[in-house]
Formats: sequence, structure tokens, C-alpha cells
Amino acid sequence: MNNSKIATRLAKISDLPEIQTMFVDTITAICKDDYSPEQIMVWTSSIKNTQRWTDIITLQYFLIAEVDGNIVGYISLYDNDYIDLLYVHKDYQRQGIADKLYCEIEKEAIKKGGTVLQSDVSKTARPFFEKKGFIVLKEQTNIRQGVEIINYKMTKQL
Repeated sequence: MNNSKIATRLAKISDLPEIQTMFVDTITAICKDDYSPEQIMVWTSSIKNTQRWTDIITLQYFLIAEVDGNIVGYISLYDNDYIDLLYVHKDYQRQGIADKLYCEIEKEAIKKGGTVLQSDVSKTARPFFEKKGFIVLKEQTNIRQGVEIINYKMTKQL
């Protein structure tokens, strides 16, 4: 897909239902080769914490990507140096959406005086972040609802 067809804007609270649906659908479809059904169930259950999601939209720099008026991806920046969320709709993978969102977030971080970006990255997203120049600081084992979920603490100098 041509990047010019991808529009970006700041998220609004009214986007929350679509954001949460896309979160579950994307993890369920895209991460199934890297995580078990039980791990995916625990991971996606975080949408039940509506307050956390509301806080992310209102307190973080949260960008939405749209194609033809439909949300196809999003990214959020916390404290000018931490990428909290980066998801691309399961039907829009490998079309330049994550690239566009990432580039805009990196520009925003630099504009706000950031010198480093960090993120806790899934096994599925790790290759994307490595292509963007991130390095793995450590593998992390998170226990959520008694289930182990592996991810990676990654960082990049700006």
C-alpha cells in the first residue's frame, strides 16, 4: 500500500471500542505462531481494564492510522521515550502502516527532547523493532493470571 493512502491523527475516546476490537483480533490472528491460545487469552483480557485504555488515549501521545476512514493501526508514546502500544490490523499487515506510525512517533519523541526510545516487545513484533534499529536489552518472563508470557525489553538511541 502506498503510504499516502494512510492518514494519521490523534486518537479520541470515541475510538476506544474499535481500538480494543482491533487489539484482540490482531493478537489472536497474528501472534498465534509465537504464543499459545492460553497466553493469547490472558494477553487480550487486558481490554477489560477500560480505565487503563482510557488513560492511554488521554495521557499518552496516541496516533491512529486510517485507510478509507477505518482504523488500521495505532501507536502510543508514553513520557516521550516509551512505545507502549503498536498494533496493525490483521488484514493490513506488511503494508507500511507500522513504518508510518513508527516514523511519526520517533519524530515526536525527538521533537519533545527524547534521546532514546524503549519498549517491551512481543516475540511477533521483535523483528520489526530490530529493523528500526532497536536492540534487545533482555528477555522478560511476565506472569499474568498464572500464565508466563515472554517479551523483550528493547531500546534505541535517537
